[in-house]
Amino acid sequence: MHFDDQLHRYFGIRDLDALTPDALAAGLEHMRVDFGLETDKARRFALWSLMFLLGAAPDLEDAFEDPADRDAARDFMERMERAEDGGD
Repeated sequence: MHFDDQLHRYFGIRDLDALTPDALAAGLEHMRVDFGLETDKARRFALWSLMFLLGAAPDLEDAFEDPADRDAARDFMERMERAEDGGD
């Protein structure tokens, strides 16, 4: 899953700065539906990650049954936090 492709699929744009509030809401709803229907673990994780980056990810306990998947999501969250703080 390429980031630009996912932006286009869910929001109809490839430039995040061009995203309107209405397009954001509609795209996130589409993502939530796809996330709920997705059975492939890697695709589910990718969708969750993008929703996390957009501030709309479901809670880890609700999103992932497998503890290893929850741990991977926590690792992702921590890495993103460190990146925002200027890295390691």
